[in-house]
Amino acid sequence: MSDESQLNVPEKRLLTEDDMKLWKASTTKQDLLSFIEMLAQSVKGHENEQIEKPVSQAITSTETILLTSVEKFIENHPVPDNTKSRFGKIEFRDFYDDVQSHSIELLKETYPSLTDFQTTQLSTYLIESWGNKRRIDYGSGHELNFLCFLYGLTQYGVFSLETDSVNLVLIIFIKYLNIMRILESKYWLEPAGSHGVWGLDDYHFLPFLFGAFQLATHKHLKPMSIHNDEVVDMFKDKYLYFGCISFINSIKTSASLRWHSPMLDDISGVKKWSKVAEGMIKMYNAEVLSKLPIMQHFYFSDFLKCPDGVTLPHDSKEGNIHDEELEEGLSHVHNTYGDCCGIKVPSAFAASEANKKTQRRIPFD
Repeated sequence: MSDESQLNVPEKRLLTEDDMKLWKASTTKQDLLSFIEMLAQSVKGHENEQIEKPVSQAITSTETILLTSVEKFIENHPVPDNTKSRFGKIEFRDFYDDVQSHSIELLKETYPSLTDFQTTQLSTYLIESWGNKRRIDYGSGHELNFLCFLYGLTQYGVFSLETDSVNLVLIIFIKYLNIMRILESKYWLEPAGSHGVWGLDDYHFLPFLFGAFQLATHKHLKPMSIHNDEVVDMFKDKYLYFGCISFINSIKTSASLRWHSPMLDDISGVKKWSKVAEGMIKMYNAEVLSKLPIMQHFYFSDFLKCPDGVTLPHDSKEGNIHDEELEEGLSHVHNTYGDCCGIKVPSAFAASEANKKTQRRIPFD
């Protein structure tokens, strides 16, 4: 790890396509992708309940102290039913402030072996894991922050890939996903971008990736099974992929999966889950880790080294001029294509609620 005096807080550094070329060729990117693939490989053939025993103290503390505390913060910030807006609920900002103000305290309580420096490094990723406070949105970049958080804990020796990999997915990531679904539905978080139906999901990528690996060795279930409502209902609690399909169907009830999720529909045509799993890794690498609109928000830190030659950090409390220029309406450095921020997209939860009230079909994307 680097000298503490050289890096006090994680920083955003990826700003140009030249930066991205350096990032794509870096060992940091490959190490992070390898970490995600190792987690995915560890749950191959596992149902959600097939956790690894004994469960380590680090896993238990992360679930019962850290994530449970974050979940309780939600209860402190109810949403009044007095708005007709189809966009995010401002009460989310109060929840976010709670996480931000308590992050160091929670990390110290959960991981007492960490140094103050390590805790500071990790806190940025923990805070950024839940969405964007100002835009009240959430997307694959925020989800990536949570994986970076777990990666950092592994680099600092809190987790062991030999003994904790399965449980990092089946206990910790699933707990995180469940909390995110509460946040998405309660605060009507907007999708962080404009991919809409052309992405896997309005918010998430990794549960599909992990879920495909879970199913990679299944002898009977096929990718086409996601179109069978009875099969989805039967396996939604056993496998992440079917849980995602069930959740999508529960929100986007006005049309079939083929209409509102064409990419998932296309993937269902693949014959084997093992091929879907392989494709998910390639797709995550190409569509998340290699896209500037997402990665311009990525934080480099003590355990995620910035490649040499990348643009120097800007004088901003955000670590990047991006957010400040967005507020000022400047666009000369801000990317407006693909999955990015600043493009308001109504929450699917808001559309679903409106649909219930009006009893007529409402497009979601």
